[in-house]
Amino acid sequence: MKNKKIHIRLLGTLLFFSLNSIGQTTNQGVFTNIGVSGSVAEINNLATGTLTNDGDLYVYNHYNNDGVVTFTTGTTTGMTRMRGLLGSQNISGSNVMRWFDCEFDNNLVQPAFHLSNEVSVSGTADFFQGIVDNDNFGGLMIFENGANHFNVDDDSFVDGFVRKNGNEAFRFPIGDGSQYRYASISEPNTSTDAFTGKYFFEDSNVLYPHTNVDPNITLIDNAEYWTIEKTAGNSNVFLTLTWDEDTTPTAIYSTPYEEIHIVRWDVALNKWVDEGGIADASTKEVTTVINPLTDYGVFTLARVRIILPCNGNGVVVHNLVSVNDDTFNDVFTIDGIEECPNNKVAIYNRWGVKVFETTAYNSAGNVFKGYSDARVTYKDKEKLPDGTYFYFVEITDEATDSTSKFSGYLFLN
Repeated sequence: MKNKKIHIRLLGTLLFFSLNSIGQTTNQGVFTNIGVSGSVAEINNLATGTLTNDGDLYVYNHYNNDGVVTFTTGTTTGMTRMRGLLGSQNISGSNVMRWFDCEFDNNLVQPAFHLSNEVSVSGTADFFQGIVDNDNFGGLMIFENGANHFNVDDDSFVDGFVRKNGNEAFRFPIGDGSQYRYASISEPNTSTDAFTGKYFFEDSNVLYPHTNVDPNITLIDNAEYWTIEKTAGNSNVFLTLTWDEDTTPTAIYSTPYEEIHIVRWDVALNKWVDEGGIADASTKEVTTVINPLTDYGVFTLARVRIILPCNGNGVVVHNLVSVNDDTFNDVFTIDGIEECPNNKVAIYNRWGVKVFETTAYNSAGNVFKGYSDARVTYKDKEKLPDGTYFYFVEITDEATDSTSKFSGYLFLN
């Protein structure tokens, strides 16, 4: 159970806009808020209106924008507080609302906020209480570079699409129904990159048949799935999904955890493909790297066979590389991979940048020795800094036309 959240409402201390005869607070000119303002009536910013909030704006009813809603660029102030007094609150209009900080605080009804417009947050969003529903109303929640959120739980999240712009790691505050089920990405390469996420608490088999799978996939989560779309940019990112006892079938997250992978619906192949993954039982997270050349789209959790089809045996990964020429752990060793020559090995740093890639690993001295590879985006043949890396191995068995993927953490010292 989540911690109880308590806010003190300051209705009696507010300075209110004047109301017109039909019970709306209307702005058709220029209004700049630098103090504390608010309205118990619907706020309607007309097409000719510019509403700049650099102060504290309390919204106790609906909020519509057909003009300009913004804050002063370069400032780190401006709080929009959505606090319902009468029921659900519509956030509507034809032009995007640019907020710095915002707060969602309405426990009168769920979903509390009906988002049919676009809201862009540049500071911090406090999901204190109340679900923001844009799935049924056609809106979009956008987090700009530098923006983040807190207080997200089963009673307060975005039911619908969330876009993250920028080059920062991000946990999407998404859910469906009464379930918060985030997905997260690592840092994209540039501030112009963008990713959009959504969670579905429903069976993907209806649209994406679970009978159409790679041979090594044995069971697909039939209760939930996510969509992660690359909206802009060309970055590798680590994608992390989670399992939850309230939503995920028990058979998915049963031991051994090595069998839990992330799978993706491949539109071109019309089937589910294995994207690999590392399962962490302590955090209930599964992480894998998504190549920028790979189609994004629909993802969920699955169980896979960990026995490699080309030799009938597993492989043993030694995930410590100590480059000091003492003959111990001087290279990244994968015992048994030479029996599966049709393989590809890639290594990424913590930002999802590929630092090494090769095929036919462990043949003719073809191994990772702690140096970058000339064919990828890091500096040619430069010794890599100490730290944690991510390895990704793909092995294809031509006899059965099946591919096995496994991945994990590599420690370079």
